[in-house]
Amino acid sequence: MGSSSNDDFSVVVLASDLGIDARPFLLNQDTEIEDQDNWHDCSQDFSDEDFSDLEFLQFFCLQGSDKSGNRILRIVGKYFPAPVVSGERLKRYIYLKICSELPEGPFCIVYMHSTVQKEDNSPGVTILRWIYEELPPEIKDRLQVIYFIHPGLRSRLVFATLGRFFLSGGLYWKIKYISRLQYLWEDIKKGEVEIPEFVQNHDDVLEHRPLTDYGIEPDPLHLTEVPNTAYSLGRYEERLTSREFMS
Repeated sequence: MGSSSNDDFSVVVLASDLGIDARPFLLNQDTEIEDQDNWHDCSQDFSDEDFSDLEFLQFFCLQGSDKSGNRILRIVGKYFPAPVVSGERLKRYIYLKICSELPEGPFCIVYMHSTVQKEDNSPGVTILRWIYEELPPEIKDRLQVIYFIHPGLRSRLVFATLGRFFLSGGLYWKIKYISRLQYLWEDIKKGEVEIPEFVQNHDDVLEHRPLTDYGIEPDPLHLTEVPNTAYSLGRYEERLTSREFMS
């Protein structure tokens, strides 16, 4: 009881009901630093790895520039096959892609969240944070803004409640939510970034049903498009009554 220790220690408390994998936070710090140094210096080794399957999917590709002159990295969430691509391989692919195609200069990310399914297309917020944290500081500094297109209700809630603590290095303040494509054109000229057809179709749905932004589907069965049956039956009964009266 009387003895004391001068060793530093830290306590990490994570709520169990947030659905976040805590393992990346509990890794040994020395191991993290060693791994980070290793993979930052092995871009040549990455170039020998076959990423042709990921290239074919076109979920992460370099396109034009926004109005501020930032090169655009387009990410289409729907194209990413999360169940079959490990977080480690995704990290290597992203790093090689940035180093080989965008070695210098400011850039932005246009992320299309349209119709993304968590089980099929999302690697998880923890994995994405881990990848971002292990990027070299100069790449983080070059990232100017993230255009988050069609954010769902769940995404908004997660970033609103945990974003400032979960996203470091000013990343939280670089996210710009774009609820409709018409607002994207305020920062990016049309033609600078390719919009997949399903993204445009989803935007049209949101335009006619704005409550869908908040997870509310006002008419999921499209009942408003069904003719009024009661009215039709009433007219039929009137015709029957008229015929009986005439006879």
